[in-house]
Amino acid sequence: MSQADVAPSQLAQTELVHRAQQLAQDFAALAERHDASGEAPAPQFEALRRAGLLTLTVPQALGGWGLGLEAAQAVVGAIAQGDPSVALILSMQLGQHAAIARSLARGEHGDWPRALAERVAREAVQGRGLINSAQVEPELGSPSNGGLPKTVARRAGGQWRLSGHKLYVTGVPLLDYILVLAVTDEDEPRLGSFLVPRDAPGVRVVPTWNQLGMRATASHDVVLEDVAVPLEHAVGLHPARLGLQRDVQGNAWYFLLVATVYDGAARAARDWLLGFLQERRPAALGGANLASLPTVQEAVGQIEVALAANALLLRAHARACDQSLAGGEPVDPQLAGVVKHTVIDNAVQATRLALELAGNHGLARRNPLERHLRNVLCGHIHAPSNSLLRALAGRRALERAAADAPTAARAA
Repeated sequence: MSQADVAPSQLAQTELVHRAQQLAQDFAALAERHDASGEAPAPQFEALRRAGLLTLTVPQALGGWGLGLEAAQAVVGAIAQGDPSVALILSMQLGQHAAIARSLARGEHGDWPRALAERVAREAVQGRGLINSAQVEPELGSPSNGGLPKTVARRAGGQWRLSGHKLYVTGVPLLDYILVLAVTDEDEPRLGSFLVPRDAPGVRVVPTWNQLGMRATASHDVVLEDVAVPLEHAVGLHPARLGLQRDVQGNAWYFLLVATVYDGAARAARDWLLGFLQERRPAALGGANLASLPTVQEAVGQIEVALAANALLLRAHARACDQSLAGGEPVDPQLAGVVKHTVIDNAVQATRLALELAGNHGLARRNPLERHLRNVLCGHIHAPSNSLLRALAGRRALERAAADAPTAARAA
């Protein structure tokens, strides 16, 4: 196949993935320092901006690359092997701008006011427009668990004024905008998000993030104290009694990119292990390395099988979501959660196997494997947690069985 036979979007994806792979090598060299300090990865995001990776999902008409989930998954996966904290912040940026692009494509039926969506997209092309949502709260927890936020948007003349407290706002020191989930104080309350500039008066970042892993995500608290935004900064308002509304594509982007981050951390652990096994030559083996042992080869094979399954699941579902958006078959709305659950389980299993093979060397702070393990373990509780995904899947199965029971009884 000649280059002329390849679609321009495929050429763009190939080039951007190559850029991400090159940057990942640089980010890997910085990861230990940022893990130790917990500082936000500002230099890395300047490099991502220069490489054009922050606008991967911005529509071409507005100056971006206009690419889909398959391209985003490949780029995030490459960056995650260098530093998963950087990759997680990047995944949120790509997912948010993909949602903006879908809203623009829906025209008057989109959640975003058109002028606002186009402005934020163009700002991303100009070097601004780094955005993430703020949904988790001290009392609410994750909205995945149900319930309404305590953050309130009060209408005052031509403005919304927001007050509330948000937790775990990934990458917040670097953000230009925070998309804040809130309930209005109207007689019939509405639920939706409000676009808040991070530097707006009344926005206060509280440095609380001091977790075991994913430390450079700088996912600090945000306190909003009567923060004023224009009325047109409201996004996707709907009756609060309906609860949080998530579209199938939005769920797929979030679940798949989050899973990709932890898969990338596991791949970095695998890569370090392979080098260690080649170099380590215990005296008991008479000069042979650990890689020569059949038991070690079998265990490495388990890691390879888990990561190969991950690659297949992530790529196939990302491609299916892109094809669905282009008019293909609808995707199963539950499948993205299954992919996230499976990929993260496989990533944790692979990294734990790597630790078993490395022994005490794997826990030494001078080696990166212990950092990779700490990062991967965060995947199990990354909202919605794997335990919640299992509970939801089990509940749906039991509800289907209960609904089918009367039909089965009549047939008998």
